[in-house]
Amino acid sequence: MFIRGGWPGGFVTPAPARVFALVSLVRTFVRMLNSFIRPMSRAVMRAAGLATAAVLVLTVTASASSPAAVRGSAQAAGPAATAGVPVLPLFGRKADGHLYDYEPLGTGGVRQAVDLGGGFADATAMVQNEISDNGAGVDLYYRMGGTLYYTAERGAETKVIGGGWDMYNLLVTAGKLGGGPYPGLLARDTAGVLWLYPGQANGVLGGRVRAGTGFDSMDRIVSRGDFTGDGKIDLIVRTTGGTLYLYPGTGTGVVDAMVQLPRIVAGTGWNIYNAVVSTGDNDGDGKADLIASDTAGALWLFKGTGVAATPFATRVQIGTGGWQAFNTLF
Repeated sequence: MFIRGGWPGGFVTPAPARVFALVSLVRTFVRMLNSFIRPMSRAVMRAAGLATAAVLVLTVTASASSPAAVRGSAQAAGPAATAGVPVLPLFGRKADGHLYDYEPLGTGGVRQAVDLGGGFADATAMVQNEISDNGAGVDLYYRMGGTLYYTAERGAETKVIGGGWDMYNLLVTAGKLGGGPYPGLLARDTAGVLWLYPGQANGVLGGRVRAGTGFDSMDRIVSRGDFTGDGKIDLIVRTTGGTLYLYPGTGTGVVDAMVQLPRIVAGTGWNIYNAVVSTGDNDGDGKADLIASDTAGALWLFKGTGVAATPFATRVQIGTGGWQAFNTLF
C-alpha cells in the first residue's frame, strides 16, 4: 500500500503519492484479471480521516473525454511479457494534473483510458519503471521542485530519492541500459552530459555513471528495450532537427561505453511528433516498439523489427485524436 500517515518530522506525503496508490485487498484480483482490473491497482485512493476511523475509497473512472484509441479485435486476453522485453501501460498527464492510464491491448494499441485522478500538475518529470514485486509492478518516479520521489505500485511506502534533481533538464527511464538487473534512470544535465543512475530492487538509485556527452542537441531520449535484436538495451534519441538515431547498447555499465558508435539513422522528419516514448513490447511480438503522438493529436505505433539497419516498421495509427491534450506521455 502507498498511503502512509505522513513522513517523519511532520513532512507531508506528496500529493502524487496519495493518488498513485494500491489497496492490498485487490492485489489477488489484479493478478487474476490482469487485462481488466490492472488499472484498478493504480487507481485513485482517497483517505478521509475521522476521529476513530479512516475510510479508503477506490475510484476507477473510464474517461469518455480522454483521447480515443483505435480498437483492436483482441480484447479478452491481457498481454504477457516476453523475456527481456517489458509490457507496460502508456501514461499521460494533462495540464490539470490528471493522470491517465492506457493499458496495452497486447496486439498493438491501447485500451480505453482510466483516469487515475489529479495531483500531478506540479510534477516536473515523471518516469515509470518495473521494479516492485520482482518486476511485476509498474512504479513511478516523479520530481517535485528539486526532489525526486519513488512510489511503488506493489510496495509499502513512497521514498525520497534525494534533492538537487532540478540540475537535470531531462529525466527518462534507462531500462536496463548498462546490463544492470533493474531498470534505472537517465538524466541529462545542462551541459549535455547523460548520466545513468542504476536501479536497485528497493527503488533506490545507485551512484551515477556517465553514459555519454554531447546530448544537448537531443530533445527526446528513449531507452526501454533492445531495438537491434542482440539482447542488449539500446538508446533512441531525436535531434531538434527531427532526425531519429539509434545508439546500440554494449551491455556494460562502463563510463562512456554504454552505447557504441557509429550511431544509426533510424528516421528523419520525426519533429512532426510532440512525444516519442516506448512502453516496451506493445504489440506482443517480443520486440520493443515506439509510440509517438503527432501535433494533430493522433497516436502512432512504430513496431520494432529487431533489425539495427531498419529498427521500425511503417507506422500504424492506434489513436484517432486528442492526444495533444497531454503535456506528458511516458
